[in-house]
Amino acid sequence: MQSLHATDPLLALDAVVFDTETTGLDPAQARLLQIGALRLVAGHPDEVATFEIKVNPGTPIPPASSAIHGLRDADVAGAPAFPEAYAAFRAYAGDAVLIGHNIGFDLAILAREGKLAGLPAPTNRVLDTRLLAELCFPRLGGFTLDALASHLGLTISGRHDALADAQITAKLFLALLPHLRERSIRTFGEAEAACRQLTNALEGYARAGWVEPVRPTVSEGALARIDAYPFRHRVKDIASLSPVILPATASLGEATERMAKQGISSVFVSFKTGETGIVTERDVIRQIGTHGPSSLAKPLADIATRPLLTVPAEAFIYRAIGRMERRHIRHLGVVDEAGTLVGALSARDLLRLRASDALALGDAIDTANTPADLARAWSRLPSVIARLRVEGVSAMECAGVIAREIGALTRRAAMEAEKRLEARGLGPAPAAYATLVLGSAGRGESLLVPDQDNATIHAGSTEHDAWFLAHGDAMTALLHEIGIPLCKGGVMARNPAWNGNAEAWSNRMRGWTGSTTPDDLLAVDIFYDFRAVHGDAPLANALAAEARERARQSRPMVKLLADQLGHWSPPLGMFGRFRTEEDGRVDLKKGGLFPIIAAARCLALSHGLPSRNTADRLAALREAKIGGDSDLAAMARAQSLLMERILDQQLADIAKGQPPSTRVDVASLTGEQREELKEALKALAAVPAMTHDLLFSRA
Repeated sequence: MQSLHATDPLLALDAVVFDTETTGLDPAQARLLQIGALRLVAGHPDEVATFEIKVNPGTPIPPASSAIHGLRDADVAGAPAFPEAYAAFRAYAGDAVLIGHNIGFDLAILAREGKLAGLPAPTNRVLDTRLLAELCFPRLGGFTLDALASHLGLTISGRHDALADAQITAKLFLALLPHLRERSIRTFGEAEAACRQLTNALEGYARAGWVEPVRPTVSEGALARIDAYPFRHRVKDIASLSPVILPATASLGEATERMAKQGISSVFVSFKTGETGIVTERDVIRQIGTHGPSSLAKPLADIATRPLLTVPAEAFIYRAIGRMERRHIRHLGVVDEAGTLVGALSARDLLRLRASDALALGDAIDTANTPADLARAWSRLPSVIARLRVEGVSAMECAGVIAREIGALTRRAAMEAEKRLEARGLGPAPAAYATLVLGSAGRGESLLVPDQDNATIHAGSTEHDAWFLAHGDAMTALLHEIGIPLCKGGVMARNPAWNGNAEAWSNRMRGWTGSTTPDDLLAVDIFYDFRAVHGDAPLANALAAEARERARQSRPMVKLLADQLGHWSPPLGMFGRFRTEEDGRVDLKKGGLFPIIAAARCLALSHGLPSRNTADRLAALREAKIGGDSDLAAMARAQSLLMERILDQQLADIAKGQPPSTRVDVASLTGEQREELKEALKALAAVPAMTHDLLFSRA
């Protein structure tokens, strides 16, 4: 069993589901008769390696109890006493999460038996399916196993046998997961925190003498140090660009000569089929060592490794490290957004970097085999971000890492959706297509509360729309399952408004830019930050170019975007005090980030600047001398500060099992931090007017 973290997804939980049978229902008097259990491994029940043991209580079994579970004195006469049975159960369960139905009773029984035998009670983390069910169905009349099984349509058999009841409980737990997701309860920490709020049920447990089935908050332990460099820099920062490419007919001797003269450790090999391979210095040594100097005359076609494994130039370095380690290779090709080979990356380039297990984050997403694997990989992100913050990595840089992993997860979901459609007999994609991420993920500014903003463009005709909508539905359903919720506004590839061929997208943009209505503004805001994460890059690039040109020529649309800022004001009241909500929090996305992001987008679109990222847009405006340098610099500083306050609050909330948001607890800030935040928000008050003044100005 893996170590437990508050961020572990319920979908992929390692746990042991167990149940007991006893001599009665009063935990102060009842004795243990039977324990039954089975494991959940990454969210999947192991029905083979189950556990079942009877226990000799050393006292007669009341006939009324035997009438319920069928166990009589003769059935347990030869069974071990509690110490031996408990030791066997502990060996089976280890430190795994324990799941049970009304588990407080079972824990009370084990605690009493342990006290009588001089043994400690179990200290495992626990989940109670009875409490989880109340979270899902608060108005349900009853929460017995039978009532819940009937409500959820579960088939049950063998009731009141410990192992059979444990198996039913496991089915119940898995059946509750979709309902918990609908209530934004996806992780172990969130489940614990939510159960802790069910005070009436917990008070009832206490009155009955049961053990409270919610332990203190999970301790994540000291954050291990992490080398931040691979998370702050991209492959293009260290790769050797201008790749050396030789034809497949060139000899190994020619390749060796080029490597020696240019001080490189590999050359790329171009085949007439359009495929690219690679020959490295190790290949040279291996060939000469095996075949002698005559091998230098061999054509590279006979030696090259293909297909070439690549990494995007814009990818963070930690992704390249993970890919090299998983594939046990020392070289990668570096490609641009169009997939064109632009450079080489070698293990030698990475020697100065020190890796940690966190560097496997990206590759864990790329190599996951099941939704549970993807959910588990995704759940590691908050702990990685927490370590990066400890190391002094800025929130802006952390947001870039988060956005890249959202893109990677969306890419994997798109690929898995293709497989699912083929398995349903719908065939492969009928035309080339590209999967896009929009909004903050497209800008590279995601925080730890993402929802889905995605779209599809395809190169087919309208008769292919049905396949791509089915693909979008499968993709978004998978993302929702593994931890990225469905977009409440419907901005997803499952929606016809966010799916279609190039002509359909062109018509949409013509509508947005030709006669923009207020209803169009949300779509425009999200759309113009898109980034392709899977599929046909040229198709997506052509869409981006058309979108920028249409926006540049559409003054009415850009003006309406700017008009949105007129309704914004900083969340500061009389005497400069924060205008907080009832719980003392202030939403710094609506109250601070919104005007910065919206203004940078408006001005970039109106002046034809191609940048997507807000910081890059502000820098491009400063370089073009569009607006006051000090005003734009103040916006950039404010964005950085606001991102830090929001991200640090999210990490604190996640550690407590609370769903993260963009709302910051003002009382948790130091006096200096509060004053710094007020000054940043005050500086943004002039942004709406400044944006209008600069919309169509020329440097």
